[in-house]
Amino acid sequence: MIKAVDITHKYNNDLALNRVNLEIKKGEFVSIIGESGSGKSTLLSILSTLLKPSEGDVIFNDTNYKEIENIDTFRQTNIGFIFQFHYLINYLNVKDNLKIANEKVSEEEINTLLEKLDIQELVNKYPSEISGGQRQRVAIARAMMNKPTVIFADEPTGNLDSKNSLKVFELFKKLSNEGTIIIVATHDLKLAALADTIYEVKDGQL
Repeated sequence: MIKAVDITHKYNNDLALNRVNLEIKKGEFVSIIGESGSGKSTLLSILSTLLKPSEGDVIFNDTNYKEIENIDTFRQTNIGFIFQFHYLINYLNVKDNLKIANEKVSEEEINTLLEKLDIQELVNKYPSEISGGQRQRVAIARAMMNKPTVIFADEPTGNLDSKNSLKVFELFKKLSNEGTIIIVATHDLKLAALADTIYEVKDGQL
Protein backbone atom coordinates (compact mmCIF):
# COMPACT_ATOMS: atom_id res chain seq x y z
CA MET A 1 0.00 0.00 0.00
CA ILE A 2 1.21 3.49 -0.84
CA LYS A 3 -0.30 6.54 0.80
CA ALA A 4 0.45 10.18 0.04
CA VAL A 5 -0.52 12.67 2.74
CA ASP A 6 -0.72 16.40 1.97
CA ILE A 7 2.07 16.26 -0.62
CA THR A 8 3.18 19.72 -1.70
CA HIS A 9 6.17 20.44 -3.90
CA LYS A 10 7.76 23.64 -5.16
CA TYR A 11 10.49 24.28 -7.72
CA ASN A 12 11.91 27.55 -6.41
CA ASN A 13 8.72 29.61 -6.16
CA ASP A 14 6.69 27.56 -8.66
CA LEU A 15 4.07 25.34 -7.03
CA ALA A 16 4.09 21.97 -8.81
CA LEU A 17 1.87 20.03 -6.38
CA ASN A 18 -0.56 21.40 -3.82
CA ARG A 19 -1.71 19.22 -0.89
CA VAL A 20 -2.16 15.98 -2.82
CA ASN A 21 -3.67 12.99 -1.00
CA LEU A 22 -4.14 9.49 -2.37
CA GLU A 23 -4.03 5.84 -1.34
CA ILE A 24 -3.12 2.94 -3.62
CA LYS A 25 -3.75 -0.64 -2.53
CA LYS A 26 -1.93 -3.88 -3.28
CA GLY A 27 -2.58 -5.11 -6.81
CA GLU A 28 -4.12 -1.81 -7.93
CA PHE A 29 -3.37 -0.53 -11.42
CA VAL A 30 -3.36 3.28 -11.41
CA SER A 31 -3.03 5.71 -14.30
CA ILE A 32 -1.99 9.30 -13.64
CA ILE A 33 -2.98 11.66 -16.44
CA GLY A 34 -2.55 15.37 -17.04
CA GLU A 35 -1.13 17.87 -19.47
CA SER A 36 2.59 18.60 -19.66
CA GLY A 37 3.53 20.72 -16.68
CA SER A 38 0.47 19.65 -14.68
CA GLY A 39 2.59 17.96 -12.01
CA LYS A 40 2.01 14.29 -12.85
CA SER A 41 5.70 13.44 -13.36
CA THR A 42 6.55 15.27 -10.14
CA LEU A 43 3.95 13.18 -8.31
CA LEU A 44 5.32 9.98 -9.83
CA SER A 45 8.87 10.96 -8.82
CA ILE A 46 7.79 11.62 -5.23
CA LEU A 47 5.79 8.41 -4.90
CA SER A 48 8.74 6.42 -6.28
CA THR A 49 11.33 7.95 -3.87
CA LEU A 50 13.21 9.76 -6.67
CA LEU A 51 12.20 13.18 -5.32
CA LYS A 52 11.61 14.43 -1.78
CA PRO A 53 8.48 16.58 -1.45
CA SER A 54 8.71 20.08 -0.06
CA GLU A 55 5.98 19.15 2.41
CA GLY A 56 3.92 16.09 3.29
CA ASP A 57 4.54 12.38 3.74
CA VAL A 58 4.60 9.22 1.65
CA ILE A 59 3.93 5.97 3.49
CA PHE A 60 4.78 2.57 2.02
CA ASN A 61 3.33 -0.41 3.91
CA ASP A 62 3.36 1.55 7.22
CA THR A 63 6.89 2.91 6.63
CA ASN A 64 7.29 6.63 6.13
CA TYR A 65 9.81 7.42 3.40
CA LYS A 66 11.44 9.90 5.81
CA GLU A 67 12.35 6.97 8.11
CA ILE A 68 14.17 4.92 5.45
CA GLU A 69 17.91 4.97 6.16
CA ASN A 70 19.19 3.33 2.97
CA ILE A 71 16.97 4.46 0.12
CA ASP A 72 18.98 2.58 -2.53
CA THR A 73 18.45 -0.76 -0.77
CA PHE A 74 14.78 0.09 -0.33
CA ARG A 75 14.39 0.78 -4.06
CA GLN A 76 16.23 -2.41 -5.04
CA THR A 77 13.98 -4.48 -2.80
CA ASN A 78 10.61 -2.87 -3.42
CA ILE A 79 10.47 -0.76 -6.57
CA GLY A 80 10.74 -1.31 -10.32
CA PHE A 81 11.14 1.57 -12.79
CA ILE A 82 10.12 1.80 -16.46
CA PHE A 83 10.73 4.91 -18.52
CA GLN A 84 9.78 6.17 -21.98
CA PHE A 85 13.20 5.15 -23.28
CA HIS A 86 14.21 1.58 -22.47
CA TYR A 87 17.82 2.35 -21.41
CA LEU A 88 19.03 -1.12 -22.39
CA ILE A 89 22.79 -1.50 -22.87
CA ASN A 90 23.39 -2.06 -26.58
CA TYR A 91 26.50 -4.24 -26.27
CA LEU A 92 24.79 -6.69 -23.88
CA ASN A 93 22.22 -9.28 -24.91
CA VAL A 94 18.81 -9.47 -23.24
CA LYS A 95 19.94 -11.99 -20.62
CA ASP A 96 22.92 -9.89 -19.56
CA ASN A 97 20.84 -6.70 -19.49
CA LEU A 98 18.56 -8.42 -16.99
CA LYS A 99 21.47 -9.71 -14.92
CA ILE A 100 22.65 -6.14 -14.36
CA ALA A 101 19.46 -5.59 -12.35
CA ASN A 102 20.06 -8.75 -10.31
CA GLU A 103 23.40 -10.53 -10.53
CA LYS A 104 22.18 -13.47 -8.48
CA VAL A 105 19.26 -14.36 -10.73
CA SER A 106 19.37 -17.83 -12.30
CA GLU A 107 18.96 -18.56 -16.00
CA GLU A 108 15.83 -20.53 -15.14
CA GLU A 109 14.32 -17.47 -13.44
CA ILE A 110 15.21 -15.30 -16.42
CA ASN A 111 13.66 -17.75 -18.87
CA THR A 112 10.51 -18.05 -16.75
CA LEU A 113 10.10 -14.27 -16.64
CA LEU A 114 10.72 -13.81 -20.36
CA GLU A 115 8.20 -16.56 -21.10
CA LYS A 116 5.68 -14.74 -18.93
CA LEU A 117 6.22 -11.63 -21.08
CA ASP A 118 6.09 -13.69 -24.30
CA ILE A 119 9.66 -12.76 -25.31
CA GLN A 120 11.55 -15.93 -24.31
CA GLU A 121 12.98 -16.26 -27.82
CA LEU A 122 14.88 -12.98 -27.34
CA VAL A 123 17.11 -14.17 -24.49
CA ASN A 124 20.33 -14.08 -26.57
CA LYS A 125 19.38 -11.17 -28.83
CA TYR A 126 20.87 -7.68 -28.62
CA PRO A 127 18.73 -4.50 -28.35
CA SER A 128 19.60 -3.54 -31.93
CA GLU A 129 18.20 -6.86 -33.16
CA ILE A 130 14.71 -6.51 -31.69
CA SER A 131 11.75 -4.16 -32.18
CA GLY A 132 10.82 -1.15 -30.06
CA GLY A 133 7.91 -3.01 -28.48
CA GLN A 134 10.16 -5.95 -27.64
CA ARG A 135 12.78 -3.64 -26.12
CA GLN A 136 10.16 -2.09 -23.88
CA ARG A 137 9.01 -5.54 -22.74
CA VAL A 138 12.63 -6.35 -21.90
CA ALA A 139 12.68 -3.10 -19.87
CA ILE A 140 9.56 -4.34 -18.04
CA ALA A 141 11.32 -7.66 -17.39
CA ARG A 142 14.29 -5.75 -15.97
CA ALA A 143 11.95 -3.80 -13.66
CA MET A 144 10.57 -7.12 -12.42
CA MET A 145 13.93 -8.79 -11.74
CA ASN A 146 13.77 -8.23 -7.98
CA LYS A 147 10.04 -9.05 -7.73
CA PRO A 148 9.10 -5.50 -6.68
CA THR A 149 5.99 -4.63 -4.72
CA VAL A 150 5.32 -1.69 -7.03
CA ILE A 151 6.28 -0.73 -10.58
CA PHE A 152 6.38 2.92 -11.64
CA ALA A 153 6.18 3.70 -15.36
CA ASP A 154 6.64 7.22 -16.74
CA GLU A 155 5.21 7.51 -20.28
CA PRO A 156 6.26 3.89 -21.00
CA THR A 157 4.56 3.80 -24.41
CA GLY A 158 5.69 7.22 -25.63
CA ASN A 159 7.92 5.69 -28.32
CA LEU A 160 5.63 2.80 -29.30
CA ASP A 161 2.89 2.38 -31.88
CA SER A 162 -0.70 1.79 -30.78
CA LYS A 163 -0.50 -2.01 -31.09
CA ASN A 164 2.59 -2.35 -28.92
CA SER A 165 1.31 0.29 -26.50
CA LEU A 166 -1.80 -1.78 -25.92
CA LYS A 167 0.31 -4.90 -25.34
CA VAL A 168 2.32 -3.08 -22.67
CA PHE A 169 -0.80 -1.91 -20.83
CA GLU A 170 -2.36 -5.37 -21.06
CA LEU A 171 0.82 -6.69 -19.48
CA PHE A 172 0.53 -4.13 -16.68
CA LYS A 173 -3.02 -5.33 -16.10
CA LYS A 174 -1.82 -8.91 -15.86
CA LEU A 175 0.90 -7.98 -13.35
CA SER A 176 -1.55 -6.03 -11.19
CA ASN A 177 -3.90 -9.02 -11.16
CA GLU A 178 -0.99 -11.01 -9.73
CA GLY A 179 -0.59 -8.52 -6.86
CA THR A 180 1.92 -5.93 -8.10
CA ILE A 181 0.98 -2.28 -7.72
CA ILE A 182 1.29 -0.56 -11.11
CA ILE A 183 1.45 3.25 -11.29
CA VAL A 184 1.69 4.74 -14.78
CA ALA A 185 1.92 8.35 -15.91
CA THR A 186 0.56 8.68 -19.44
CA HIS A 187 -0.82 11.18 -21.95
CA ASP A 188 -2.87 8.47 -23.66
CA LEU A 189 -6.42 8.56 -22.31
CA LYS A 190 -7.47 5.35 -24.10
CA LEU A 191 -4.65 3.43 -22.47
CA ALA A 192 -5.24 5.11 -19.12
CA ALA A 193 -8.80 3.78 -19.21
CA LEU A 194 -7.44 0.23 -18.89
CA ALA A 195 -6.35 0.95 -15.31
CA ASP A 196 -8.46 0.27 -12.23
CA THR A 197 -8.21 3.90 -11.12
CA ILE A 198 -7.44 7.13 -13.00
CA TYR A 199 -6.14 10.24 -11.29
CA GLU A 200 -5.93 13.52 -13.16
CA VAL A 201 -3.38 16.09 -12.05
CA LYS A 202 -4.37 19.62 -12.99
CA ASP A 203 -2.58 22.76 -11.85
CA GLY A 204 -0.81 20.75 -9.17
CA GLN A 205 -3.98 19.28 -7.68
CA LEU A 206 -5.46 15.79 -7.90
